[in-house]
Amino acid sequence: YYTKRDFPEVYEQIKRRVAEGRWEATGGMWLEADCNLTGAESLVRQFLYGRRFFRQEFGLDCETLWLPDVFGYSWALPQLIKAAGMKYFMTTKISWSQYNQPVNDTFYWQGIDGTKVLTHFITTPSDTNWFKTYNGDVTPKSVKGTWDAYHQKDINDEVLLSFGYGDGGGGPTKEMLETARRLRDFPAAPQVTIGTADDYFRRLEKRVEGKRVPVWNGELYLEYHRGTYTTQGRNKRANRKAEILYHAAELYSSLAGLIGKPYPRNHLSEGWKLILLNQFHDIIPGSSIAEVYEESQAQYAEIRAYGEKALDDALGAIAANVDLPGNHPALIVFNPAPFDRTDVVTAKLPAGWGACSIVDAAGKPAPSQIVAGPNGPQIVFEAVSVPACGYATYFARTDAQPAAVTDSPDVTVHGLTFENTAYRATFDERGLLTGLYDKTASREVLPPGAVGNLFQTFEDKSIRFDAWDIDIFYQDKMTLQDGPAMVRVVETGPVRATLELTRRFSRSTVRQLVRFYALTPRIDFATEIDWHEKHTLLKVAFPVDVRSTEATYEIQFGNVQRPTHWNTSWDWARFETCAQKWVDLGEGDYGVSLLNDCKYGHDIKDNVIRLSLLRSPVSPDPHADEGHHEFTYSLLPHRGSWRDGTVQEAYGLNNPLAAIWQEPHAGTLPASLSLV
Repeated sequence: YYTKRDFPEVYEQIKRRVAEGRWEATGGMWLEADCNLTGAESLVRQFLYGRRFFRQEFGLDCETLWLPDVFGYSWALPQLIKAAGMKYFMTTKISWSQYNQPVNDTFYWQGIDGTKVLTHFITTPSDTNWFKTYNGDVTPKSVKGTWDAYHQKDINDEVLLSFGYGDGGGGPTKEMLETARRLRDFPAAPQVTIGTADDYFRRLEKRVEGKRVPVWNGELYLEYHRGTYTTQGRNKRANRKAEILYHAAELYSSLAGLIGKPYPRNHLSEGWKLILLNQFHDIIPGSSIAEVYEESQAQYAEIRAYGEKALDDALGAIAANVDLPGNHPALIVFNPAPFDRTDVVTAKLPAGWGACSIVDAAGKPAPSQIVAGPNGPQIVFEAVSVPACGYATYFARTDAQPAAVTDSPDVTVHGLTFENTAYRATFDERGLLTGLYDKTASREVLPPGAVGNLFQTFEDKSIRFDAWDIDIFYQDKMTLQDGPAMVRVVETGPVRATLELTRRFSRSTVRQLVRFYALTPRIDFATEIDWHEKHTLLKVAFPVDVRSTEATYEIQFGNVQRPTHWNTSWDWARFETCAQKWVDLGEGDYGVSLLNDCKYGHDIKDNVIRLSLLRSPVSPDPHADEGHHEFTYSLLPHRGSWRDGTVQEAYGLNNPLAAIWQEPHAGTLPASLSLV
């Protein structure tokens, strides 16, 4: 796509070579996307946009997902490969693992839903490193080395060698082609035939049919490049926010289409192409030069402009068509999540407004309070059972103080102790969480003597690839950031109470607004950091009084269990792992979840849950992550398992209820509506 746009003459030459059969057009995705950080819908779009382009431009449906250089592969991929109409998967990257090498090179990879995909790892040795390469040469040494390194000669006698110059399997040379010709029937050496990857996999499928082919059930975790879950945090935040924005924009643009508003197909499509572009496996992981992130931030601004206009236009069109009788201003509350939600709504008060109260469409008062916002006063209130993928209507009464709601829970504050119906949380003068009593389960969440929301900094100097890697010895040099902090209560009310924490360490400053809600069971830690460190990793730790040998991590379209112990090398090799919106440590009838709105790196060892917040490598970007950052993480103790509310609360954190003011008017839409 980008070659066609920027270098049309070169692109026409490529098309001719493809038509001649001299250039294999393969890949399967829009580009070679990261498969850890990319969200669920985005992974689907990578396949959709990529395969559609190949079909329209070349008349081809490639069968092989070709991802040689991606930093690990989500357990969700097999079902997406098959659902996209593909059959095979190839990589070499797992051979880069530090401690444990792949036990099989040809196998069926079984996905999270049971789907199996025939998978083959290229086994061509690198001349200078321990790993296998997709940038192979055609020499007797590399050909024999590819065959010798292959594990499963008992089920298959043909292996794949990808050759050529360039980081990605670039062009072959005349010497390579001549050597391949001479090795076609060379005595006592593997026979060499030049062909396509799709043809190879079709032959491989026939060769292994009816044989005992190994099955790998689980993710393909790369024991390397673990820093890519965290480096360049601003880009990771922009990606998550873009994915959330475009989900809402498409949802409500579809609803607006039912009342006659044209769907903004072109703008959303162009925005999606930019989202997918920035999920390239050296952009979103944080492993590119500084200029890439300057351009990327400009593209994310364009993405936001497309998405916000589409969403604002759609919400405005829907709100303008809701029937709003009476003489009180209305708030149309929108819920983009696929389930009914009871959550907190924050809306800017119109200019000149003072006190007001909120009631639902039936006239029942909703707990509310006025708070200071970044652009003026805001009203915060509790919306109950807002329909899934839909909206509900509330009304503001400007002639009244916020109504007292006698049958609603409250949040109370006594010194630095916050209490609602679910828990009692206590902080000390350092801003550390020293006690968290779960009233619904009659148990302490923290172990005796432990503290939560503890910032930890580590010397983070990797052996080889600075932006890419966190090495296991980073834990040898840890500093607890538990010194004095500025602590004060800045909000109280019937809906929420807020504790402000300000902490300085080294050259950086952290400011947090810790929010406690009357109804919502999360404790939100809205965080701003002015970050000016070098070769430093920042984590936040929550020790919990939960015993389990496994923890659960959300991935695209599901979750994966990983060990909390280091019994074997396969266990401790996963000392840093990736998750999407939440992780959970549970022991059957009780657990604790840690949610996030844009962070991906985690580690859970024994009973300590840690979230990686920021890094500061100096290569290839000497100022990576320096400056201002914003993010929120949330603590969620719960009875039962993660199935009993964690998924919903993670959606709530990432998809806040939105609200639009409307004056009374007649309309054709009801006061509440759901698309599901």
